[in-house]
Amino acid sequence: MKTVGIVGGLGPESTIEYYKFIVEAYRARQTDGSYPLMVINSVDLKTMVDAILSGQLDRAADYLVAALRKLAQAGVDFAVISANTPHIVFDRVKPRSPIPLLSIVEATRAAAEKRNLKRLALLGTRPTMQGRFYTEVFSRSGITLIAPPEENQAYVHDKYMNELVHGTILPETRARLLEIIGYMNERDSIEGVILGGTELSLILPASEYHGLPFLNTTRIHVDAIVDELLS
Repeated sequence: MKTVGIVGGLGPESTIEYYKFIVEAYRARQTDGSYPLMVINSVDLKTMVDAILSGQLDRAADYLVAALRKLAQAGVDFAVISANTPHIVFDRVKPRSPIPLLSIVEATRAAAEKRNLKRLALLGTRPTMQGRFYTEVFSRSGITLIAPPEENQAYVHDKYMNELVHGTILPETRARLLEIIGYMNERDSIEGVILGGTELSLILPASEYHGLPFLNTTRIHVDAIVDELLS
């Protein structure tokens, strides 16, 4: 059986979800009573966030490569970064990684392709919504991604970093996020919403909103992990 290495802590709340969901999805498909093999290297969220928000992308990449080297030393067969925002440096990290990596962005694109979705809203942290790393991957499949208006981006980023990362789930925040999605549906004629932050599924756990499917990047990544574990 393969062993997956997880760079966790980005943030801690979603890392817990990864562990639970991998066990759940694995045991749903592997009915012999066994459990998946995992090694989690929980790193410092603040170090990563400070590097990315200050534009020190080489520093962020170095930090992730060091984390992956520890996982390689532990003997894992492949690894994942259990967050969306750090994938801003995925193309810098992948060539330096001592072990194969499974991208949350590429897994989400595959899920969108499977549903034949061509026009999607993207919610997440400011670097995710404003960065190119999501749009570049999705554009290869002819999929258009649309970020919220700037003032709404500021709101989503603030609530993400100051509430969701800390496990704070408020009904008024959920209501406002759904208002933003509804506005984008009217303005941009979107076909679905990428929950491009692994904590977003904690506050938006439903599979859709008014007929718009939610692409839960945590669940999508977990499914890809279990596929690889069982391959």
